[in-house]
Amino acid sequence: AKLYNLLMTNGSFGFSFWIVYVRIKYMNEITYNQIMPNDIDDVIRIERLTFSENEALSVESMLERINLIPDTFIAARNSEGTIVGYVSGPVTEGRYLDDESFERTDANPEQGGFQKIISLTVDPDYQGLGIATNLLLLLEKEARAKKRLGISLTCHDYLVLYYEKHGFTDEGLSESTFGGETWYNMVMEF
Repeated sequence: AKLYNLLMTNGSFGFSFWIVYVRIKYMNEITYNQIMPNDIDDVIRIERLTFSENEALSVESMLERINLIPDTFIAARNSEGTIVGYVSGPVTEGRYLDDESFERTDANPEQGGFQKIISLTVDPDYQGLGIATNLLLLLEKEARAKKRLGISLTCHDYLVLYYEKHGFTDEGLSESTFGGETWYNMVMEF
């Protein structure tokens, strides 16, 4: 009640200050590391919260990725160790993400190929804190260290500008029809 009264008496300044405080508090407590098989419940919770039923990957598909490509499955965790976001995807020879990549995963080669992003997502309660940007930067660092040709993903039209701001180029409509959706090819070439 005291916080509510403080916010109400200080108007929008108090509210803005509280949002900034919450963002700073959460950002200081976020850590990034490799995903583990026992993280599957958190991963699936976020997958189902942030993707449509047609787009969300299955438990089996996610477990396959955790086991086969842990080097390119990076988690963001809060201070309690709960996953609040992640980025994942295999490395393949082709430039663009295809529908088969959503269905099946092979182990990543040691070097070369294009790093794909199958999922980049953040729990809605933690969105707007820069977590997705940090996950992209960490995946880019991993890809460059392993001499990948670049990073490729598909996204909806409303996310094209977001990825362009992060160094990706819009290379037009994708041939992918995953989830019955229209996708755009986005590529960051090294």
